[in-house]
Amino acid sequence: MKFMLIVKATPDSEAGRFPPDPEPLFAAMASYHEELARAGALLDASGLQPSSKGWRVQYEGDKRRVVDGPFTESKELVAGYTLIQTRTREEAMEWSRRFPNPVGPGAACHIEVRQLYELEDFDGLVEARTAERFRDMGMK
Repeated sequence: MKFMLIVKATPDSEAGRFPPDPEPLFAAMASYHEELARAGALLDASGLQPSSKGWRVQYEGDKRRVVDGPFTESKELVAGYTLIQTRTREEAMEWSRRFPNPVGPGAACHIEVRQLYELEDFDGLVEARTAERFRDMGMK
């Protein structure tokens, strides 16, 4: 089972500002991710640049429109993620409880955890040859 731990953006992260003393936070994140790696659960992790350096593609019927950032609602934006693979939902929940506070000790914030779809979740919804195309690309 794969899960994404999603770090929500804050006004500071959207402004590209780090905490005044970022070393303890980065050290805690490094320790946490090292533990995940030793356990064989870490698939990927990264912080994201502010939305001012990104864009969105908006779909309206058959038309697509690119809209440059920044985006105003920082509470709906993602500042970073950690992708893990665990045997159970409970194991993923335990790892998420141990995630260091992404904005620093004592600050109010939250992370969101979402399970990823696996190809078998689509059994019966897509033709076998379509699923095989995804498997040929290395997706599971």
